[in-house]
Formats: sequence, structure tokens, C-alpha cells
Amino acid sequence: MPREAVADTHPLDEVLRSDRLPHIWCPGCGLGTVLGCFARAMLASGIPLDRQVVVSGIGCTGRAAGYLNVDGFHTTHGRAIPFATGLVIANPELVVTVFSGDGDLVAIGGNHLIHAARRNVDLNVICVNNFNYGMTGGQLGPTTPQGAITTTSPYGFHEDPFNLPRLLAACGAVFVARWTCLHVRQLEATMLRALRKRGFRFIEVLAPCPVGFGRPNDLGEGIDEMWFYRRQADYDPRAALEMLALSMRKDSKILCGVFVDTERPTYMDRYREHVLRKVQGGGPHEA
Repeated sequence: MPREAVADTHPLDEVLRSDRLPHIWCPGCGLGTVLGCFARAMLASGIPLDRQVVVSGIGCTGRAAGYLNVDGFHTTHGRAIPFATGLVIANPELVVTVFSGDGDLVAIGGNHLIHAARRNVDLNVICVNNFNYGMTGGQLGPTTPQGAITTTSPYGFHEDPFNLPRLLAACGAVFVARWTCLHVRQLEATMLRALRKRGFRFIEVLAPCPVGFGRPNDLGEGIDEMWFYRRQADYDPRAALEMLALSMRKDSKILCGVFVDTERPTYMDRYREHVLRKVQGGGPHEA
């Protein structure tokens, strides 16, 4: 007689707040996959969970911080990065991740994003890009591809979107990567690398939003967009940064990989050096 197998534990029990489940995300949304990758990377990093902090802003992705069993902060719209900057400056022993969406990080929080990268603040930033403001009705945002249909561009968006890897690389981020949520193993490995690195790290993750973006743009349901990623994605970490722009058209590639992985002093490294030089009597322009 067959025996029923019942599991009363899960490998991610330690890092997920099961009391917060079920989550709010729509069927076909890619956010659960991205969160799962990050949860596994957190455990694999070996960094104690009481040293890891997750900060998010507003929007569907902004809910991620509440599902993780670490200190988490759900901040106001566009303010996740300055909030996280304060945390890591107050306690540099913390490993702080900003986990938020394209609208929150790149539109309302855009200035904070570029200046934190310029300063090389010691932050790990995961930007889940679904090309629209999904939670508030599917309006266009700064990553909406040219020609895309949204509730505020019913005749097709006419502007050029941000090329996020190119933008962050130009601003000085020391680690810049892109994957889709179909690339589970690659994304998890990249998140692990980013957690173990210092400086401003930025990972763009493309994820389906079937309600706000997929259906109006003929990408279909979430599974259809995953098939689109499978057909269109190409691994090319040596691609020129200007080639990383996204159109989400069937005749264009989605280039993925780790495009930048370099080293330079962090904001706090330079601050300590500056203060030490002052204490030792150095002039304002002495090296």
C-alpha cells in the first residue's frame, strides 16, 4: 500500500517568514522566483542572518523585504537607497541589500541610485525590472521599452528607456549584472558573488508582469514571457554596454551576464582615509 510522504520542513524555513504567506504577487509574476534565488544565496553566503539586512521601497517588489526572516525595512517610495546608506554607514559590519523594483529605484529614487553608485556605497542592489508600475495600474516607467503599450501610453511609448547596466557602470558601480528570472542558477550564483563583494553592486533581473505589461504587449501570461526569455536571452558578459539596451521585441536579444566586476575604495574607505589625514594634520589637497 503506498505511503503518503509529508514534508513538515522546507530548506528555506530559516530565511523565509512563513507566517507572512501566502504572498500578494499575481499568478505568473516572476518575483517569487527572484526571492527564492536571493534566499538561497543568503544562506549559501555563510554570512550570519543577523548581519544581513534587506531594505525595499514601494511597489510589488517592495514587499519582498517583509517575506525574509532578517531585519527588513519597507521604506517610502524611492527612498530605499538613502535609508540603506544610513544603515551601512552607522554599522559597516552589516551586509545591506536593497531589493526593489524599476519604478521605485530608477524613477522616484533615480537620483539616490546614481549618487550611491558614484560614491561606491557598500550596498547590494537588486532591481527587479518588469517595465511598468505594476501595483498601481500598469503605468509607464523609465525602463518601459519604446513602443510598449501601458495604461498611460495606449498608443505606444515614444521615449527611449534607460539601459540600466550601462547607466550604473557609467556611474561607477563595481559590480553590474543582468539575468532574467528564467536563469535561476546563474542568478543565484550572481547574487552570491554580490553578497560576498564590497562596494556598490547592481543586479538587474527581468521578470514577467503579465497583468500590467505582458498581456497588453502580446507577451501573454507569465509562462509565455519565460518562453520569450528562453528564445531571446543570450549570455555575453563581454558585450559592449551600449548593446545592453532592451526593446523586448521578438527580433532583438536580451544580453545577460556579469558585465562589470572591479574594485575601488568604498565610500567609507575614503571617508576614513580623509578623516585620518585630517587628524594627522594633512592639508585639504594632500594625497
